[in-house]
Amino acid sequence: MASKNSARRTAKKDVRAFRTVVDSRVEQVHTVRAGTADGRRIRLTGYDLLTGPWYTPLTFFYRETLDGAALRDSLARTLRGYPLLAGRLERDADGGLSVLCNDAGVRFTEASCPEPMRDYGHGLRAEPVIGELLREVSAFGVVGRDTPLLKIRLTRMRGGGSILGVLINHSVADGASSLSFLESWSREHLGLEWEPPSHAREILDALGRPAVDPARRDARAFIGVGRVRHLTTTLRVGVKKLATVTTRFGPSELAALKAEAQGTLASPDDWVSTNDALTAHLWQTLGQLRGRPAEAPEWLGLIAGARNGLGDSLPASYWGNCVSNSWTSLAAAELREAPLGSVAHVVRRCLESNTEDKIRDEIAFLNSYRRKGVSRHVMSVRAPDVSTTSLSVNNWSRFPMYRIDLGAGRPFWYEFPDLPVPTVHIAPTPEEDGGRDVYLCLPVADAVLADTPPWRERLHSRSSARVGS
Repeated sequence: MASKNSARRTAKKDVRAFRTVVDSRVEQVHTVRAGTADGRRIRLTGYDLLTGPWYTPLTFFYRETLDGAALRDSLARTLRGYPLLAGRLERDADGGLSVLCNDAGVRFTEASCPEPMRDYGHGLRAEPVIGELLREVSAFGVVGRDTPLLKIRLTRMRGGGSILGVLINHSVADGASSLSFLESWSREHLGLEWEPPSHAREILDALGRPAVDPARRDARAFIGVGRVRHLTTTLRVGVKKLATVTTRFGPSELAALKAEAQGTLASPDDWVSTNDALTAHLWQTLGQLRGRPAEAPEWLGLIAGARNGLGDSLPASYWGNCVSNSWTSLAAAELREAPLGSVAHVVRRCLESNTEDKIRDEIAFLNSYRRKGVSRHVMSVRAPDVSTTSLSVNNWSRFPMYRIDLGAGRPFWYEFPDLPVPTVHIAPTPEEDGGRDVYLCLPVADAVLADTPPWRERLHSRSSARVGS
């Protein structure tokens, strides 16, 4: 315990020291524009409006130093295919939001830091200082203001290396679309071809169709609530103190999890993926850690793209928010004691519930609230108890986090920010060897327990390697 407390004090000193040197840097702020604007006003969809105008921070760490001037040039060219990112958010008459594509520009900040690049990774996260590197992530003062929807911050470290912070307003892009933009920028910077995306929001809106089957309506991921309930739920979630524990699952460990899950499935015709097995293992382990009463429900939410459910009805190049989620539950005792394959099969069925009918019904539902001017009263069906009985899983393992080459090679680390709700975030490993980095954002008491050697051993019970603390 003494050594752990000492380590925490040292980490706090490191953070304070880093903040001191960050504050002493010299900054240059540029506005990057595409150089052309058609003045379109693109009305955001119901999926776009779910998140509110918050920013999603993505942070990439490079061993080599990035060229700021060259990045601004390639960014300007890329923005011609992404006019929303250079536009501004405006309020519609019915309370919805639109983006005015006026090429008002992107904020690009360059800074130098007198500290050297450290060996960031899952064992040394940069989260305590990411806020100092990015800043300005508030959703307030965005709508109807001259506030950029894309903010870039390039920090050059002493002795070489760069940290690239990317802030994209969530109301215009989900994770897949954000990474699609970054891939386009990377390809443009390297002189490679890329396909401009589709910004035809009206195509998604037109796919809305109320479900005839009551079960489909009950499967919606979202509900409408009154102003008071929405406010109290938001405040309740906001006051929960959370902490993040990170860990890495190697390819052999993942293979062992999948083999065990596949071997314990009830039917030989059933199938689960590697991510299903990993999700089931994490859900089981956290269920054991929480130790809730036997009959208490343990809810699992799976964040999933709606594009797959819509198939060819939506252009493959569609760019915007198109994310739904599905929920499933098991009694706490059943979750803790069931074979891994049984739990993985529950995960698989939950993902497969995102059918075309469900997604079309959700689009119609969200559009109806937008028409009534009350989109801000829509929330996840499990939002009221998200901190006590449920867990969300956000799987980014197939996203090209380590292919964003902007002239100085690929990043050696990508940092995912701490979230305001209990979430498991699954990301690819830097080596691209089929491993997974896992971020467990949990209530503080659970996070402290999960970070102890006994529980880390449980998390990696299928690993042949020694598990470090």
